[in-house]
Amino acid sequence: MKFAVIGLGVEGRKAVKSLRRRGYEVYATDINTNLNLEGLENIEVDLGFHDMGKIRACDAVMLSPSLYNTPIKEKVKNKLLCNIIEDHKKIYTIGITGTNGKTTTTLMLAKILKKWGKRVLVGGNAGGGFEGYTELILQAKENKYDIIIVEICDMTLEFADQCLKPNLVILTNIGRDHMNHHKTIKNYKKSLEKFIKNKTVLLNQKDPLSLQLKTPKTILYKSYNGKLRLFGEFNRLNAGAAAKAAKILGAPKKIIDSALEDFKPPRGRVQKYKFNNTNIIIGKADNPSAMKSILKETDFEIIFLGTPRKDEKWRFETIQEIAEKPPETLILFPGLEDTTDIALEYAKNLPSKILIAKDTDEILKLLERFIGEYHRIFIGGNGQDKIIEIQDKIEGWRE
Repeated sequence: MKFAVIGLGVEGRKAVKSLRRRGYEVYATDINTNLNLEGLENIEVDLGFHDMGKIRACDAVMLSPSLYNTPIKEKVKNKLLCNIIEDHKKIYTIGITGTNGKTTTTLMLAKILKKWGKRVLVGGNAGGGFEGYTELILQAKENKYDIIIVEICDMTLEFADQCLKPNLVILTNIGRDHMNHHKTIKNYKKSLEKFIKNKTVLLNQKDPLSLQLKTPKTILYKSYNGKLRLFGEFNRLNAGAAAKAAKILGAPKKIIDSALEDFKPPRGRVQKYKFNNTNIIIGKADNPSAMKSILKETDFEIIFLGTPRKDEKWRFETIQEIAEKPPETLILFPGLEDTTDIALEYAKNLPSKILIAKDTDEILKLLERFIGEYHRIFIGGNGQDKIIEIQDKIEGWRE
């Protein structure tokens, strides 16, 4: 078979990788001319236009989820990969979406169901650290599964509704992220309302915006009150969602409690470390809603904050959340981009002392200095790769 991949963002590149790994011929195209072609060697690529002749000559098309509301979708709808390969649609599917907590909830639920003896396929959202929707569809064809758990990015709801058709949806929360896509919370809620229509959906009973989407098929979930090794009430809510979904499927409480008690957070997500009298909380908190949840837990004396991309202005609003509970010292570092100059402007009215750390080495030196002197330190913001690098170093200190 020959496949066309239209759109070479994160999902498109993951799709190319999945298809090439299986030996398929691939034609790839993107309307953007300014793309790094690393990883796209040995395939035919067109930039700046879509060659419809080449696309029609392919057996199936993987259309970027971001293009599902554009005219090109109608031109290729009869060849969409998810309609050519449909094995995944025969398997009971749980879709997990929302602003924050998707990956943790996905992995918690997967651990419970696997411990129960179910054959579980886990994947989805390439931006969340999984291998992408194409990989999920291909794996569902290649192996036998009882249940699919798919993390669904809030920017790909239209795609997920048409291609994945989840039987059960978990909505973790609604907050301010990807505002370049949604523009407003009102628009985001409309997209969610359309997505969950006629579906059984689990809603977070502590999230006021989620509760506005209640339907007759809504089931509410609350914080998990069993043993959990994770930091924060937000993780108890993630566990509550996973436990509720597992219970609906019939998993025994003993299995649910055992799996959650042993659960360890994925790399890059919020973890807690203790050295002497210093508690270090570290993990991605890349939007104002995530930061607000972290800051509800305690007052931090030191905050290290990774900065976002220049055009992601809503992410700088994390500093406004920090202003509500300002630390003694705020250290800015380049996260996704070096936009520390913009972050400084947002932080100029904070009573905190403001420092800049150029790289992870400087962060680690400051951290070593602060351990023992301060009791509560948070490291987060944007730049998950850097946060993981720092986590790995801290893990080494414990050893």
